[in-house]
Amino acid sequence: MPTISDLLESLRRGDHRALGRAITWMENGHPGARDLMAKVWPHLGRASVIGITGSPGAGKSTLTDQVARALRAEGQRIGILAVDPTSPFSGGAILGDRIRMQRIAADPGIFIRSMATRGALGGLARATQDAIDLLDAAGFDTIIVETVGVGQDEVDVVSCVQTCCVVLVPGMGDEIQAIKAGIMEVADLFIINKSDREGADQVEREIEAMKSLATVRDWDPPVLRTIAQAGEGVQELLAQVRNHGAWLRSHGGLARKAKERARLRFESLLAEAAVRRAKALAGPERVAAAIQGITDRTLDPYSAVQGILGEV
Repeated sequence: MPTISDLLESLRRGDHRALGRAITWMENGHPGARDLMAKVWPHLGRASVIGITGSPGAGKSTLTDQVARALRAEGQRIGILAVDPTSPFSGGAILGDRIRMQRIAADPGIFIRSMATRGALGGLARATQDAIDLLDAAGFDTIIVETVGVGQDEVDVVSCVQTCCVVLVPGMGDEIQAIKAGIMEVADLFIINKSDREGADQVEREIEAMKSLATVRDWDPPVLRTIAQAGEGVQELLAQVRNHGAWLRSHGGLARKAKERARLRFESLLAEAAVRRAKALAGPERVAAAIQGITDRTLDPYSAVQGILGEV
């Protein structure tokens, strides 16, 4: 096993194997994970981070593939984090983004990692933020975080990116799903993918209607159209991402986002550590009894938690 110093040195050189191992350390709670993050922390903050989110079938992976190819043509090194649901059997990511991105997976200037909860208490948000930091430390210019836009965990994930792109597609009711998931509130850009399909105009009208009802924001998220399979609209998308980045820099947005990310990071790690300590101090028998009591409806969940906290 490599030492922290050896791993750090290889990581700073951008070695893919070292990067993969470092991310695994963070995911699995390796004893050296905390020291490794402490050493890379002063060197972070250079990479641009783009979030691409939306419902299954919206074409996010294809769009991510095209965006990565366009940025590679500019000479950038690209890191891709594909945030997937977790298989209940293997514990691994199950959507197969590596398969869908075969054209770019072999490019030495691109690193692709599938992320899944794997049952970890910190969930997707904590694991993904660790991976973003390690990609930043490894010298990648742009980091793309692709996630399914459903659930609070994914909202937390996209809250830690600089520009969040919400991908919708005509004919699938994606706009309704996105609204329910709360993703509309964090969108910096709206992308209507597969825009050659019937119903693209209707999707755009509904987005504009929802924007008019949303909380007033200084940045008005533009609505773009793409056909990712054909590579159409990708340059326009990148232009708007850069416009948003320039707006953030001129309006103090990067500092606000950095503070929000710090808050999420701190609270996630604090909650994880607090739960771990509480369970350890209460002991496995007391925890098992509380769970059984909730199951048997002889104990409500709030009283069970209070009982555990009283024990510690």
